[in-house]
Amino acid sequence: MSTQIQKVDKRDAKLAMAYIAVAFVALAIGGLMGLLQTLVRSGKMELPGGINYYEILTAHGVLLGLGLTTYFILGFQFAAISRTAGTLSNKARATGWVGFILMVIGTIMATSMILTNRATVLYTFYAPLQAHFIFYLGLTLLIVGSWVACGAMIATYMKWRKQNPGKPSPLLTFMSVVNSVMWIVCTLGVAGEVLFQLLPWSLGWVDTVNVLVSRTLFWYFGHPLVYFWLLPAYMAWYVIIPKIIGGKIFSDALARLVFILFLLFSLPVGFHHQLTEPGIDANWKFVQVVLTFMVIIPSLMTVFSMFATFEMYGRKQGAKGLFGWLKKLPWKDARFVVPFIGMTAFVPAGAGGIINASNQMNQVVHNTMWVTGHFHLTLATTVVLTFFGISYWLIPHLTGRIFTKAMNRLAIFQAIAWTIGMTIMSGSMHLQGLLGGPRRTAYTTYGDAAQALDWIPYQIAQAIGGSILFLGIVLIIVIVINLAFFAPKGEQEFPVGEVAEGAEKTPLVLENWKIWLTILAALILIAYTVPFADMIQNAPPGSKGFKFW
Repeated sequence: MSTQIQKVDKRDAKLAMAYIAVAFVALAIGGLMGLLQTLVRSGKMELPGGINYYEILTAHGVLLGLGLTTYFILGFQFAAISRTAGTLSNKARATGWVGFILMVIGTIMATSMILTNRATVLYTFYAPLQAHFIFYLGLTLLIVGSWVACGAMIATYMKWRKQNPGKPSPLLTFMSVVNSVMWIVCTLGVAGEVLFQLLPWSLGWVDTVNVLVSRTLFWYFGHPLVYFWLLPAYMAWYVIIPKIIGGKIFSDALARLVFILFLLFSLPVGFHHQLTEPGIDANWKFVQVVLTFMVIIPSLMTVFSMFATFEMYGRKQGAKGLFGWLKKLPWKDARFVVPFIGMTAFVPAGAGGIINASNQMNQVVHNTMWVTGHFHLTLATTVVLTFFGISYWLIPHLTGRIFTKAMNRLAIFQAIAWTIGMTIMSGSMHLQGLLGGPRRTAYTTYGDAAQALDWIPYQIAQAIGGSILFLGIVLIIVIVINLAFFAPKGEQEFPVGEVAEGAEKTPLVLENWKIWLTILAALILIAYTVPFADMIQNAPPGSKGFKFW
């Protein structure tokens, strides 16, 4: 193998960078909205010019939960496929650009409605809260654009399989395709909700909406969305981090099996978000809680695989004792340290997720600030820090620049600031939730009720943590602008790990899509057909639209 750096084709790099650039614009705007939220909730600040708290809450959730993540993931996956399966065909690249343009048009439409206070419906855009039809139309375009982009990736993978019969596909390409398939299947739910329920309802074509059906369709999408965020972080952990530290991938087969398990068990689990909701039979909630717990298995397999990789590398470097290998890891390299902090945060984040999905414990924390704290540990720490770690080599690779020592030091400082801010903010959210503090509410003392006054110190702590986090956002924007435009020209590696010698051979059955898609369809039908039919046959009276802003 030649020592020359394998590069992503310049035309593919431009496509990937377009998606990534929009992601960081969404981070800047959404991050500012998050800072304002924590300051308002501390009781020490009032929003100027009649800006509504729930308006900035919606902007924060939609821009970060849907904007930052979707654009970054699609950009990263395009680069990963181009690097490992070969340069995209002109047709696939053009399709990627069509998807990008549709998504940007949809994003501008939805964001303009949020920022002009005509779509203050929160991140979950739950009915019966009603937004302007342009918001729902924008969401539809965003989803359709993402399908077009994912289609280009799947077509590239299928072309590679045709040209290389009997061989397992490149691991990063396989992982990108699993994530794309999961995204297409789960967004069918929210696309159906928006297109057939919310859009006609907001246009006045129908008077009422079936709230239970709309929420069920949202959560059919809403929980797999978490894994759509998480799987690209897993791609970096499994395939890229081993190369960065100088080690090997513990097992190609185990990594593929983990992704297949996530595909199967992340979709039929939406009811665990609706455990307190009437109108859904308790037995069906129980089925989906059991399926939710199945997702813990691939998560634990990942923890085992990652630490096996680290230990194997450390032992090769001559580490002694039970934890001697920890000292051998490259603690001064931001490309490793930043995702490692994300991995570490995934331990308490995953434990919190088990609590949320447990029927009895969910009754204690449901709809409290605990859930918001959990969300910020999973997405805003585990996933986002890993995305930052990816950016430190991906952006310079795509722009033909290098990640300098000065930027490396700043990146480590950024991660420390992020970790401190998030520990304070998320920790106080969890504690406030356990004391019964509700989420989705602006600052209020509920008529100076004693219990509500007990929450205020935690809300002040959230403002302190949020301010430190915003410093982290400013720093990452500075680093990204440097890597995109000002860093010295040069060649930055796109690190792709090799499988360890002696690892078991990858069984080709893991790429037999007929088997996995059939099982997936069966699980979804088992989990949803009967309860969904029941919601339509025994529908409560439909609800008219409400606007409280």
